[in-house]
Amino acid sequence: MREILGRRRKISLQRKERTALLNAALTYAEQWQWRVVPGVGLDGRGSWRTAGSPPCACARPNCPVPGAHPLNPGLLAATRDPRMVRSWWTRRPDAPVVLATGDRVSAASLPAVAGARALEAMENLGVRLGPVVATPTRYLLLVAPYSLADLGELLDSHDWVPTSLRYHGDGGYVVLPPSTSSAGQPCWVRPPVPDERTGGKAPWLPPIGTLVDALVRAGRTAPDGDRLTF
Repeated sequence: MREILGRRRKISLQRKERTALLNAALTYAEQWQWRVVPGVGLDGRGSWRTAGSPPCACARPNCPVPGAHPLNPGLLAATRDPRMVRSWWTRRPDAPVVLATGDRVSAASLPAVAGARALEAMENLGVRLGPVVATPTRYLLLVAPYSLADLGELLDSHDWVPTSLRYHGDGGYVVLPPSTSSAGQPCWVRPPVPDERTGGKAPWLPPIGTLVDALVRAGRTAPDGDRLTF
C-alpha cells in the first residue's frame, strides 16, 4: 500500500510540475512578451541532481548545459505566440523553458559562488536589481535589452570589469524557472517585480550599465585579491 501511495504522490507531483512549466512559459510569452522555446531536455534516465550526468538528450558528449538549450526547434523559433507555446509544452510537458535574449530582455551572468557574493555586495550598496535566477553553475541577472555597441562603450569606460561576467544579448539564451523540489533546478533568488511603466504586465529590468557599474563599485570596495573572483 505504501508503495502504491508513493507512486501516486510521485505522479501527482510530476503533473503539478508539468502544469507549472506550461503556465510559466505562457506567462513569459503572452503576458511579458518574452520569446521562449522548449529546451532539449535530458535523456530520460535522470535529473539535474548531478551536473554533467546524465547526458543531455542532444547526445553531445560533455554538453556544457545538459537539457537547458534549444535544439529542435532551434533558437530562431523562439516565440511569444501563446498558441505555439501551448502546443510545444503540451507535446513536451517536461521541457525546460529557454528564454531567447536580446529582444525585450537580456541578461548577464556570473559563476554561482561569485554571483552570490556579488549579489550581496550590490544590495549592500543599495543597487536596485531586477530578476535574478540561480542555476547549478551560474547566477543570471536579467536586464533591459542592450546593443553590442552600447555594451562595448560601457566596458570601455571602465579600467576593470569582472572577467567572469558573461553577456547574453541578441542571439543568446538562458534557462528560466519554475524550480521544482529536485535539487539543482533553476530558481528565482530575486523574483520579478512588476514594472509600473508597463501597467504591471512585465517585470522591471535595470539597464546593463547599472549592473556593470555596481559590480565595478563592489569590486573596488573589496580587498584587492577578492575583487577578481567576481
